[in-house]
Amino acid sequence: MSNQTIKVAVTGAAGQIGYALLFRIASGQMFGPNTNVHLSLLELEQAINALKGVVMELDDCAFPLLKKVSISSDPNEAFKDADWTLLVGSVPRKAGMERGDLLKINGGIFTIQGKAVSDNAKPDCKVLVVGNPCNTNALIAKQVCKNVPSRNFFALTML
Repeated sequence: MSNQTIKVAVTGAAGQIGYALLFRIASGQMFGPNTNVHLSLLELEQAINALKGVVMELDDCAFPLLKKVSISSDPNEAFKDADWTLLVGSVPRKAGMERGDLLKINGGIFTIQGKAVSDNAKPDCKVLVVGNPCNTNALIAKQVCKNVPSRNFFALTML
């Protein structure tokens, strides 16, 4: 087994998609059986207690590749020295909400997160955007993320 440990920051980590991803990352399904992982989990302040429960579940699984789990509600802290950032968390479209309304809200979120990635993550960090609408949100994050190359941005259009 490799001694390499990568730091993977995941936003919206207590949400349904984030929750499903965490166990796959920790088990080696995303980065392979020879890569140790430090999960850096970002969540809204009001969801931190739920996130602590997720961390207990990860601990209970005793994944051999999972070397560290940290939690935060501060994107600057969560993205510090990240090798990968999975931008999962976003506001879902609600009944009666126009697409433009959703873009205004999520555009603000991904602007903040893109700047935090730029200021804190490793310069070769990979950024995977899942939050809907992911193509637009990836573009928004990329435009404000000056310290990570554009080629390192991806949008996950199908789960």
